[in-house]
Amino acid sequence: MLKRLILDAAYALHTSKKYQAKKTFFYNLLENDQYRYKKYVDILMITLIFISVGVLIREVKYPVSDFLLYFSNYIVSIIFFIEYMLRLWVSSSVSEIIVRRSEHDSFLGSKVRLSKAFKEVLSVKFSYIISVRAIIDLLAILPFFHELRLLRTFILFRVFKLFRYAKSFQTLAGVLATKKFEFITLAMFASIVIFVSSVLIYVMEANNPSSPVNTLFEAVYWSIVTISTVGYGDVTPVTTEGRVVAMIVITSGIAVLAFTTSLVVSAFTEKLDEIKEVKNIEDITKLRDYYLICGYENIARELARKLKRSSHQIIVLDENEARVQSARQDGFIAMHYSPGSMESYEKLNIDISKQVKAVLCLREDDVENVYTALTIRAIDKDVLILSLLMKDANRKKLEFAGINKIVYPQELVGLITKELVGKPAAFEVIHQFRSEYTYVDIDEIMLTPRIIENFPTIGSLTNKKYRVIVLGVSKGESDRFYFNPIDSTLLETGDYLLVVGYKAFISEFEMSLHKKVEHV
Repeated sequence: MLKRLILDAAYALHTSKKYQAKKTFFYNLLENDQYRYKKYVDILMITLIFISVGVLIREVKYPVSDFLLYFSNYIVSIIFFIEYMLRLWVSSSVSEIIVRRSEHDSFLGSKVRLSKAFKEVLSVKFSYIISVRAIIDLLAILPFFHELRLLRTFILFRVFKLFRYAKSFQTLAGVLATKKFEFITLAMFASIVIFVSSVLIYVMEANNPSSPVNTLFEAVYWSIVTISTVGYGDVTPVTTEGRVVAMIVITSGIAVLAFTTSLVVSAFTEKLDEIKEVKNIEDITKLRDYYLICGYENIARELARKLKRSSHQIIVLDENEARVQSARQDGFIAMHYSPGSMESYEKLNIDISKQVKAVLCLREDDVENVYTALTIRAIDKDVLILSLLMKDANRKKLEFAGINKIVYPQELVGLITKELVGKPAAFEVIHQFRSEYTYVDIDEIMLTPRIIENFPTIGSLTNKKYRVIVLGVSKGESDRFYFNPIDSTLLETGDYLLVVGYKAFISEFEMSLHKKVEHV
């Protein structure tokens, strides 16, 4: 009967959406660095830690109000106790372990052995309890640490909780953990040197009346001070043998410090790229309304530079390390991830619907662009996707993948070539437009309601005053482009003007459009 009740309760909790949602909420709040509200919990806990330590320091020589003592000793302890229990709860799932054991035994056709499930539960929970972080949490909340004055100093264990809340501390600990074996070896070597030198200095100096080394504790103290190369000078050997031991310990101390420094430097060197990647991911999660460029080849490079000059934010994804480095050298945030892989967007924690303005599939390979578009569409069905088309035979595949706008460079090149064949001067103009060293630029200007209010038609524009040529207007609603429009062409909100001229003049012209005009 009891077994049935336990199994029913485990299955009920395991399948309960409300229970799982609450557990996920607290897990995110305490453990998930990507969760937006976790930083507020971290700030609260850090504040409580500093308040507790401040009260401890204050009461050494000055009176502290009863409220502050009560708050530091009990209220803060209760908050940390609740946090400790919540972390113990979310560290593993008891119901999942019981359900898994039940299904395993049922599959084998044997009786459900809850004893094994309970042993696994105890093992998992005990593993968490004896972890360094959990021990620090426990020492920081035990009430009796605040009753005796000597034991109240254990409140300083709360300071070690800062390692949990400060990301920089976590990063430091993670980097140093990669050299755990080397640090253990170094610690063993230093411990052996300290032990041997302590015994030797005690044997050499203890029987000498003029020597300050009279106890084994003083010998150990001297060894630690000497091997650390601090050398306070309050305890020094007076015998020749003792000084020989001191020289050996000093030499060993220099070796220990050099080895320690080399370990720390090598650990950070090996993890530097990973640290930068984590920082880039954190920066990406904070960005809004940026263009996601998938692939960084020739056309993508030119477009990215163009968007950058227009003050647009850009993120580049590419699976090729050389192209990623090229994008970073050009000043873009570039990540070494495959644009066609769902895992890439999960690792980057990108919310396409809220963060991405448009996805630009610019690989010069139709298959890669199709894969990328299908992946994006699986994540978000509404985001704007623009893609290159390298072979016209693949156009329908790109359309089927859900791409909104397809750009076929060969089609445009063919039209230009057809019109300009035999016209070398025209070709020179096109070359000047392509050159990044020329001051002439082609730009687009989006028309806002304020601009339309002042300039309702093409003829009312002041482009001639600024020596800017209007090549055409792209109508937002009809998705049509009108080349060399007549003066009576009506302008609407959302339309784009395609203009050509000197860069400085285009900027002045665009600024003039936003100024209020008094119509006569």
